[in-house]
Amino acid sequence: MANDLIVFGEDWGGLPSSTQHLIKHLSKTRKIVWVNSIGLRRPTLTFRDIKRTWDKLTATNVRTAQTICLTAEQNDNFYVVAPRTLPAPRSLLGRWIAKKLLLAQIKPVVDSAQLHKPILWTSLPTAVDMAGHLNESALVYYCGDDFSGLAGVDHHTVDKREQELLIKADLIIASSAKLTKRSAPERTQLLTHGVDYALFSTPVERASDLPDDGRQIAGFYGSISEWLDIELLEQTIAKMPDWHFVFIGKAVIDTSRLSHFANVTFLGERPHKQLPAYSQHWNASLLPFVDNAQIRACNPLKLSEYLAAGRPIICTSFPVVQELHESGLVQIVNNSQSMQDALRNSEQLFTQPDFSKRLRNRVSQQSWSARADLVSNWLEQL
Repeated sequence: MANDLIVFGEDWGGLPSSTQHLIKHLSKTRKIVWVNSIGLRRPTLTFRDIKRTWDKLTATNVRTAQTICLTAEQNDNFYVVAPRTLPAPRSLLGRWIAKKLLLAQIKPVVDSAQLHKPILWTSLPTAVDMAGHLNESALVYYCGDDFSGLAGVDHHTVDKREQELLIKADLIIASSAKLTKRSAPERTQLLTHGVDYALFSTPVERASDLPDDGRQIAGFYGSISEWLDIELLEQTIAKMPDWHFVFIGKAVIDTSRLSHFANVTFLGERPHKQLPAYSQHWNASLLPFVDNAQIRACNPLKLSEYLAAGRPIICTSFPVVQELHESGLVQIVNNSQSMQDALRNSEQLFTQPDFSKRLRNRVSQQSWSARADLVSNWLEQL
């Protein structure tokens, strides 16, 4: 009988993270208690933070699989807890209060779910204070980001919590080779991201709101945040009026430097399952990232999804894409001129025999289901 899981991650729903993809598949054979985000920084007096805090305070505290509309392949033994707590407390007193608040809300759910030898799985360093208090049989740290370089994080607090977690964890699962180097090798496993291959490779009709003005389209989807190289994009867009640049996702930065161009469209957020209707039909997929610690350690989910969609990919340089570049599967750019050249070269690449097939073949055996089977074996070995 498989061990059940108590999972500390981001808020369940929205664009699925690697943790959500994995847990979705692991839930087919085990019960899950998923705890929504307990925060990586203290809130500020901004409208965004106040709204997020209010939403958390007024949210239904516990939901089951039926009330959160999980897919039919999942069982009903999936509980989502939306806790009310102190986010990322620094002081010992604050940590003690936050721990007591969390335990008072989570333990009744855990007891009611009657979990079998639960494993505590956390994707957030700030959940380290829960270790040893939920009758867990083991502690797993799923490390999908370099939090030291992540924007919007209380680095002083999170770095300390992560060091505690790396010491306490029985198993550390890292999503990139760089992240594996931060912990004891005998307790660390590398798990590169999977992909919903069927979703992104199966042909679908073009999205009705994808611009259709006769220009070729360069597209990006994901969080429109600090990690996008806005200067590179601005310089390139200004020089390529014959291309349309489309951005899908929530904008958390000022986009006015791009939005004023006539050949730029911001479509806002779209459900994950609808993304192939865009990425299969634009002419080039973009990953225009800045060079920082977070990006150097990242393994973007959308990279595998772009490959499965079969369209030419243009990205700035970071470790994960180097081998793909050497294999001729992506174009790497480092300035506006090289990005312009890569965009113009995309049409030629796409007309090469089997080009799209080569991209798809690279990820055809990297399904999330296969990744979850590997993780399940590691969990059982604990």
